[in-house]
Amino acid sequence: MEKDIRIVYMGTPDFAVAPLERLVNEGYNVVGVVTMPDKAVGRHHDVLQASPVKQWATEHSLPVLQPEKLRDEAFLAQLASLQADLQVVVAFRMLPEVVWAMPRLGTFNLHAALLPQYRGAAPINWAIINGERETGVTTFFLDHDIDTGRILLQERCPIYETDTAEDVHDRLMTLGTDVVLRTIDLIASGEERAVPQEQFITDAPLHHAPKIFRETCEIRWAELGAKQAYDFIRGLSPYPAAWTTLVSPDGRELTMKVYRTEYHLEAQSHPAGTLLTDGKSHLTIVLADGQLELREVQVAGKKRMAVEDFLRGTRLDGWRVK
Repeated sequence: MEKDIRIVYMGTPDFAVAPLERLVNEGYNVVGVVTMPDKAVGRHHDVLQASPVKQWATEHSLPVLQPEKLRDEAFLAQLASLQADLQVVVAFRMLPEVVWAMPRLGTFNLHAALLPQYRGAAPINWAIINGERETGVTTFFLDHDIDTGRILLQERCPIYETDTAEDVHDRLMTLGTDVVLRTIDLIASGEERAVPQEQFITDAPLHHAPKIFRETCEIRWAELGAKQAYDFIRGLSPYPAAWTTLVSPDGRELTMKVYRTEYHLEAQSHPAGTLLTDGKSHLTIVLADGQLELREVQVAGKKRMAVEDFLRGTRLDGWRVK
């Protein structure tokens, strides 16, 4: 019975492909897929690129809807014509009530955090940036406010000391896929027990996960300790990537992305912001409580590279961080 219900699946990035693939491969009745419109890419924005979810759906002959506006009457008519019993949302966008209230069994979302913690668009990044040791996934029924609906299932997942956002993303993608299927089975069988998020609130402060912009990714060395800088960089690696600007003694600037570092906590004899290098294999930033050694970087027009390769072609004597 669980696999007979009609499911409309909504998602866009790679994170949303794995649950869709499992649903189809295990025989669930996915009657349509909703994803973002094709994105203009290329130097002149003259090439349209389909989302990863659309690419997978079209390769497997699933009907695909790509609304510009979710309240568009033509889209709503198409969506209604699919006669979904349940809608499943994984990494899509905020839905208006006219969409999420349409199916008889409702609409649920998979969120890559342990709600009510890390509500927002970038939960994986912010959990790592904040130095969390644990995260997880949550399925919940959609409601009027973003990420606030009644919780269906949660599963926890460790964040290891050396994890990047990519590592945690991949781990949660696998975990989330299992939770999506379990949630569908519970709803279809009438056995779900949705719990208001208020019951999950403790005395611990609530952290949020707002959308990340380029300016968010600038490393503000003066505001960070060595461990905080380390967490900030790995929380944005490999995408969108933390970045910093180096300044030469004569005022020239060099902007670079930083992907991998090591940190050391120890008393410092140099002022915070000092750049130390042997010109061969070590490039280190002095912070108030320690040092951060850069291990992988990227400058404009170049590929991501080990710091040894970067130093082979760049002299940084007397440079500092901006």
